[in-house]
Amino acid sequence: MTSSVIYIGDLRTEATHIRSGSSIETDAPVDNHGKGERFSPTDLVATALASCMVTTIGIAGEAHNLDIDGVVCQVEKIMLSDPRRIGEVRVTMDFPRAQKYSDKEKKIIEHTALTCPVLISLHPDCKKTLVINWVL
Repeated sequence: MTSSVIYIGDLRTEATHIRSGSSIETDAPVDNHGKGERFSPTDLVATALASCMVTTIGIAGEAHNLDIDGVVCQVEKIMLSDPRRIGEVRVTMDFPRAQKYSDKEKKIIEHTALTCPVLISLHPDCKKTLVINWVL
């Protein structure tokens, strides 16, 4: 089992990771009857995409001796209606100025991000946009 989710009322849940015992709470977003005081479930999906991308890049980095420490991702989730769903997730990755990558290394990083398990699990109708800023 991966996790346990309990509805705690007031449109909130508490999810506990079984192996580690760590937990997070969710809240419905303001535009869907909630208070927006926590990540919404769809926020977590969008955030999971960026987290998965940098984690798999980190794994590839170990194999190719690439240092990606300090990469920062900004995530934007765009909702659609009828039916209510995630229409697009935009991930912007900012690589630290101190890191320099060859064209080959950049291709490895990009390919890895665009083939991460979360991205390929999202519905094909959900647009996934990745912007990489190599030197900030």
